[in-house]
Parts: sequence; C-alpha cells; structure tokens
Amino acid sequence: MEKKRCGWCEGDALYEAYHDEEWGVPAYDDDTIFEFLILETFQAGLSWITILRKRENFREAFDHFDYKKIADYTEDKIQELLQNPGIIRNKLKVRATVTNAQLFMKVQEEFGSFSNYIWSFVDEKPIQNAVKNYKEAPATTAISDRLSKDLKKRGFKFVGSTVVYAHMQATGMVNDHEVSCFRYEEVKPD
Repeated sequence: MEKKRCGWCEGDALYEAYHDEEWGVPAYDDDTIFEFLILETFQAGLSWITILRKRENFREAFDHFDYKKIADYTEDKIQELLQNPGIIRNKLKVRATVTNAQLFMKVQEEFGSFSNYIWSFVDEKPIQNAVKNYKEAPATTAISDRLSKDLKKRGFKFVGSTVVYAHMQATGMVNDHEVSCFRYEEVKPD
C-alpha cells in the first residue's frame, strides 16, 4: 500500500523525499534552524521547489550554511555570490544572509542558543494542528506575527510573517502535516 502524503508534495520525487524526511520534524539544533532560515528568506516570492532544486548549490556557495563564516563575508565574497548562477542571485537577499548570520550569533549570545530563543515562542513544544487539506493551513498566525515582529526589531531581513510561518512548519515548531498523512503521527512529540 502506498503511503498517504500531504497533497502539496505529491508527484515530485525531490518534494516527496523532503516531505518524508525533513518537513515538520522538530529541529532544535542551531545549524539546521539557520539553514532553513536562509532557505526560507531566499524562497520569499518564489516556490519552495525552486529552492529545493538549488539547495545543494546554496550549500556550496554559502559554506554549508556556516553562520560564523557567513557573518564575516567580505564585499568580494558577496559579489562572487551575485555571479553564481546556481543560487538565487538577489542582491538584497544575499546581503540579508550576511546580516542575518551576524544577528543570529547575537541572539545566541543573548539566549544561549538561537533554538532557545525561537522555541520560546511556542513554549518549547510543537503546536499540533489538525489540517485536513494543506490548502486550509494558514499562511500566518498570531505567533508567526509576533516572532516576525521580534526578528525585525532585532534587525533581521526578509522575515515577514509568511516566511516565519513557513520556517516554523519546516522546522517542526508547528505540525501542519495533513491528519491523513503518514508523517502527521510520526513527527508528533511523545
């Protein structure tokens, strides 16, 4: 019997693998959280599959999402990235990645980890929604509004509420798998 998946990923092997293995799995390590934060900011205004198809190129171009290295990128490195056809060459988003890496480390200093900071918005445990059809899942919530506002206040770029909510879904802060999806129960905390 074939597994029932969320409707948004069906029909594309890359999308299905991402859905089956990563999407909605609670991520508490800062490296994973940062990678998704950067990918989500680049995704703003584009489809997620576009980003997934370029993910390995992003990894190579951005030093495997090592925020300590990214925070020190020079203007020469930024210009090199803007010439890289394997990534999204949006000048504002590339520059925002450097800024966001610097601010990411400031948050780590303040809270002990970025994970401590971001998970505090959901009381350290994933929100369990009961989405019947992925099209019914919200694009934003009061929590993503609050988190977005706080990130912007700290100087983060490309972190509107929609981007933040997509990040929350990807990193398992919220379980928006369809209730009929085999992953819905699998990603639930014990």
